[in-house]
Amino acid sequence: MTLPLQDIPLAMLTGIGATAVMDTWLLLLKRMGVPTLNFAFIGRWVGHLFRGQLAHAAIAKAAPIRGELTWGWLTHYAVGVAFATVLVSIQGTDWVHHPTLLPALAVGVGSVAAPLLVMQPAMGSGFAASRTPTPLKNCLRSLANHTVFGLGLYLSALVIALISR
Repeated sequence: MTLPLQDIPLAMLTGIGATAVMDTWLLLLKRMGVPTLNFAFIGRWVGHLFRGQLAHAAIAKAAPIRGELTWGWLTHYAVGVAFATVLVSIQGTDWVHHPTLLPALAVGVGSVAAPLLVMQPAMGSGFAASRTPTPLKNCLRSLANHTVFGLGLYLSALVIALISR
């Protein structure tokens, strides 16, 4: 499961596009009054991670980090690129030129493990948001967001395929 050097730009473009699709979705949710993730908290977590602290009782109460919003957005897009790289590594470069929906959705849905099993516990929300007032609702919201990311993987690859023809 190695990705040839010449295929890295395709994976990066796919990941950036998919993350942008997810961000568009999150913006629509926010405009409809649905609470969405504050990317500054991701940046705060990453900033503290660089200082050796993995877990927090509540990331919102942790000391702010200089440039945390920027770090949050950079991390968000880097993770999107990483998941796209996994997809292209598994499916091969041919998938980017002839994308199919199922592998993209599988990676998108699978990517929900990151927030449920790593990010939320490390930020003080517990595994699968178990320490929040509405764990099931939060898990379903994460699943929906990551399904949209999977759709974004497919749509991004579709755009790349159309442009490269």
